Amino acid sequence: MRDSRRGWQSRVHEFRVERALIRQRLHQEQKAAALKGSEEELIASRTWKATQVRRLLESLKPITEDTCVLEVGSGAHGLIFFLGASKRIGIDPLASSYVSLFPAWQGEADTATAIGEALPFPDHSFEVVISDNVVDHAKDPALILAEIARVLEPGGLFYFTVNVHHPIYAWVSMLHAGWQALGIPYELGPFADHTVHLTLNQARHLFEGLPLRIVHEQAYFDESKAAMSRTQPRHWGDRIKRLFFKNVPFEVVATREP
Repeated sequence: MRDSRRGWQSRVHEFRVERALIRQRLHQEQKAAALKGSEEELIASRTWKATQVRRLLESLKPITEDTCVLEVGSGAHGLIFFLGASKRIGIDPLASSYVSLFPAWQGEADTATAIGEALPFPDHSFEVVISDNVVDHAKDPALILAEIARVLEPGGLFYFTVNVHHPIYAWVSMLHAGWQALGIPYELGPFADHTVHLTLNQARHLFEGLPLRIVHEQAYFDESKAAMSRTQPRHWGDRIKRLFFKNVPFEVVATREP
């Protein structure tokens, strides 16, 4: 019985991974069409975010024109395209699609179609690695962090973010994926776009056993709560989030130990 349950859970998880990728491609195709001719606002927003991240990292170690930077899950408009360093590489399962969808900035960095669970680089290849709110859209977040630790050079910096959630959302997400896998077409967007809904403790657990020393950590619970209180609920999901927190940014900077 236990093996049967594990087999079902594995099939459901595989379905979630495939569905999240399909939805991501469709979402970015729609976004590219909507942005055409008016990309300046997004460029300004992402440049501001990349500048903030660079300042945080440079408070620990300089980033020069020769610094090799990798973003795992660079996506449609990752930080790597706006960071300002010259040796920049982004990897993403949909990288080849994004090059044509978002030419205004995708050419600012080299990109490759690959997954974070199997990075196509030798050990200790990069001085800085970024993973900005992507591991909960992937198949195996823990394996992604292990791969990042492998390709990061000793003394290198790792910038990581992921949204964390109340434990109730993991259960709802599993139920959602289960009825979808059975062919029931009813779909809830937030649960179809993620493969996992991590709690804060689960996100912290991703770093355990890796040669990564955390030098900065912050979970933005107060900021998220304040932002929620300033907005009117748009639907029942927003009302539930006032009771059970969702999408709280969790930010970590770690350094690779020898």
